[in-house]
Amino acid sequence: MQKFHVKRGDDVVVIAGSHKGKSGKILEILPSKQRARVEGVAMIKRHVKKSQENPNGAIVEREGSVHLSNLMLKATFDSSKKRAAKSA
Repeated sequence: MQKFHVKRGDDVVVIAGSHKGKSGKILEILPSKQRARVEGVAMIKRHVKKSQENPNGAIVEREGSVHLSNLMLKATFDSSKKRAAKSA
């Protein structure tokens, strides 16, 4: 089993990629792909078939995944030198 620098429930910041600068809480870790679902980041649209929950079907928006190498713990990000230099 692999060990990662983040876990479910951690507050993280995206430090690279198209969602750079966004932050949120980790909802799920996908260890086989080394990716994570982050609340409010990488939103994608999915078409849902008719069911009891959606009697007419629907287009549902939910979180996509972000590679773990593009994530940093929010506490570490806030205390880093880059963040301190940027705000000054």
